[in-house]
Amino acid sequence: MDSSSANPSKTTGQLHSVKGTAVETVGSMTGSTSWQQSGKEEHARGEAEYDAAQAKGYAEGLKDRVGGYKDSVMGAVMGDEAQQVSGNVRKEAGNVKQQVNKP
Repeated sequence: MDSSSANPSKTTGQLHSVKGTAVETVGSMTGSTSWQQSGKEEHARGEAEYDAAQAKGYAEGLKDRVGGYKDSVMGAVMGDEAQQVSGNVRKEAGNVKQQVNKP
């Protein structure tokens, strides 16, 4: 991954995937095996970064869903409506994040 393995980016991953494909295509058109190989490698790194960012986003969504559910239940049990509402909002935000990053 180009930036940091701790912070993969879907955008950066897509950029490197497309750039790698373009470099590989130029290599194929010109007969340059080094460009072809370089393009294949950059494309693979881009795909790996995209997949890592997607998995990280999905896991973060799951964490928010579970935490939100816990807060909602605790708010309901304790009679704290604000905590219950906050938990429901967090749970729904986590659900959305999971849907966006669904593999």
